Amino acid sequence: MKILIIEDDHDLSLAISEYLELHNIDCDFAYNGETGIQLASQQTFDCVILDNMLPKTQGMAVCRELREQGIDTPVLMLTACDAETDQLEGFRAGVDDYVVKPCTMPLLLARLQALHRRHQPVRECITIADLTIYPKEHIASRGDTPLKLTPIGWNILLLLARRSPTVVSKSDIEEAVWASEDVRQGTINVHLHHLRKVVDKPFAKTLIHTHVGIGLSLSEAAPV
Repeated sequence: MKILIIEDDHDLSLAISEYLELHNIDCDFAYNGETGIQLASQQTFDCVILDNMLPKTQGMAVCRELREQGIDTPVLMLTACDAETDQLEGFRAGVDDYVVKPCTMPLLLARLQALHRRHQPVRECITIADLTIYPKEHIASRGDTPLKLTPIGWNILLLLARRSPTVVSKSDIEEAVWASEDVRQGTINVHLHHLRKVVDKPFAKTLIHTHVGIGLSLSEAAPV
């Protein structure tokens, strides 16, 4: 994670950053509200730790300004203002979590990690045996080994994975991968041969199976 700490207490900012950096979290600093707005607007952060009682622009106003700009970075307000009215104002301003000082470092870390998890986009993942595919990222691997696929190989593998363990006919593969293009006879066999070399040949277990006269499947279990 990369965190922006907007806090005018230099010693507290340093203490927070030293603890978070032990947990592989990078920190940047702003010591007043105006600088905090500038940094949060110009750079990308995973979370913002925001004090309320700040010079120049107070924390509530900082959060409102960021939300008005369309910046949806998670904001954790860390402040000594502990009244219920203060907390309600903070949530109305757009903060995602409200923590009252003093707060232990392990608890602060846990709240940050929870915020980060909630705001991470869900990655689509297809898993078949030791084969893992991330469709949006165009990433495929078997175990710890990345698979280097051609664009057509990727499209065939993804089609088989999405329909797994169903058998997919070669005509369905041609229609899905080449659409309206004319496909030379034997082309699909060439690409399937290369795909098998990448996905199956280096590994002990075969995942791409031929069903004679029907088509192909991608599954952990071999056809009976």
